[in-house]
Amino acid sequence: MAGKSGRSINNVPESPFKKAIFSWEGILVIVFILVNILSSQLSEFYNIGNVLYQMPTFLAEVLLMLPMAYILVLGEIDISVGAMVCLCATTSVMVCNTGAPFILVVLAALATGLCCGAINGFILTRFQELPPMIVTLGTQIIFRGLAEVILGSGGSVSAADTKGFKQLQTKVGEVPTILFVVLVFAVIAAVILGKTIFGRRVYAIGTNRVAAYYAGIHVQKIRFIIYSAMGVMSGLCALYLVSKSYSANTTQGNGFEMDAIAMAVFGGISSTGGKGNLAGGIISAFIIVCLRCGLKLANVHAQVILLIIGVLLISAVALPNIIKEIRKAASGKKKA
Repeated sequence: MAGKSGRSINNVPESPFKKAIFSWEGILVIVFILVNILSSQLSEFYNIGNVLYQMPTFLAEVLLMLPMAYILVLGEIDISVGAMVCLCATTSVMVCNTGAPFILVVLAALATGLCCGAINGFILTRFQELPPMIVTLGTQIIFRGLAEVILGSGGSVSAADTKGFKQLQTKVGEVPTILFVVLVFAVIAAVILGKTIFGRRVYAIGTNRVAAYYAGIHVQKIRFIIYSAMGVMSGLCALYLVSKSYSANTTQGNGFEMDAIAMAVFGGISSTGGKGNLAGGIISAFIIVCLRCGLKLANVHAQVILLIIGVLLISAVALPNIIKEIRKAASGKKKA
């Protein structure tokens, strides 16, 4: 094609391979590889067997990242997640100690989570002027306070019958079954968010809630469903946590909300709503899981691990703005 200058301009499409490599998800895959290389250098014990053995401790938090991603796409936040996990764990152990069948223990944990999530959803949809951060901060205190009241002065309770919880720790060869559970839920959540009408409506709400409402989208109904789903996944996470220690205590779930947010935001999901996809969130979740496994095997202090995750979170938020400024400066130089 000839331009006004008479020169021929070739319309060459961008290479799909190049596009994939330089996408946020492509960069995350490279980071995932580098993290595993770094971890193997930090500890001689970092291998597939040891990582799979350590993974169940951290994989339960990935279950929380999935609905948290939906909430962030809505342009909102839920910081009551850790407290919901604590209350669900407490409920499951208390029901277990009554001698109830394990299926009732599972249902009790999931129902408790559903009620907690529904309370958040009800308040936020009924009183729409209230900011989600303040509401979930309040319910965080309430949910953990309820757990402390139930557990009493001791602050912990052990399961009298551990048989049911042991079933959650089964393996297929060396691979823990929780890994398959996480992957199944991750695929379902990613498909719903990225390929369905419901997912497109979630993005529309996060982009412009008022416009979404006038477009005929049931904004408050979708918000209520997502917060309720957050509660159910908190119940499932709690069951896997109890299955590791066979007990519940008042500190269980501390900081889980920050981990879930970090995984989602580092995966490219915008905290302002309407942007990002779960593919990046899933990759970033496994980056953080592998990083934690590697640092734990290298006997790095837990507080240092939190520091590194905090740096990753700030970097993920700041990097797009830095890249934008670099591109703006570069385009300014070209014009000059």
